[in-house]
Amino acid sequence: MDFVGTFVKFFQEGGAFMYPIAIVAALGVAVAIERYLYLFRTESGNRRIWSEVAPFLAKGDYRQAITLTADSGSAIGQILSYGLARVQTARRRDDVEKAMEESLMEVVPRLEKRTHYLASFANIATLLGLLGTIIGLIQAFQAVSSANPAEKADLLSASISVAMNTTAFGLIVAIPLLLLHSVLQSKTTEIVDSLEMASVKFLNTVVEQRPEQA
Repeated sequence: MDFVGTFVKFFQEGGAFMYPIAIVAALGVAVAIERYLYLFRTESGNRRIWSEVAPFLAKGDYRQAITLTADSGSAIGQILSYGLARVQTARRRDDVEKAMEESLMEVVPRLEKRTHYLASFANIATLLGLLGTIIGLIQAFQAVSSANPAEKADLLSASISVAMNTTAFGLIVAIPLLLLHSVLQSKTTEIVDSLEMASVKFLNTVVEQRPEQA
């Protein structure tokens, strides 16, 4: 309870700018949770679909592979569906590869969606904290200008301490948001790399089975 009481006092003393910073923090946490869950489901779905499709690709059973990928709704399912559709008519590896690259270009923006907001929220929280501190300092100097000279030093130090709360809170919000941004970016990069690797494996399998069309 001591920590909660201290934080509540810290928040209340920070002034009006503490509230927009808190809103930015809430938005950032909401985006981070949504993105993490989406990326986690995407990664799990990709692994599951690939483990199911790979045996059919190895046997050259493209019809069954198309059925699995078309019904999956996963990122890798969409990419493989594009490739499998081109396998039926393509004469060269490049034709299939271009089809899969086109699908990858559609998938990647969905993986990266909203993640960049976290970095923006971190910057906004920092700037709001600085703005709150500057306005607090202006108000503090205006207050002490008409105060008793004997009380000016104490009043000014107390006012500055309160004004600095917004900068501190802005940094408290910004630092975790930047860390979350880095974590989600790394996870997104891992998924994109895995999709590219799966595409290469698929192409190699097709070429080995149909060298005359490579």
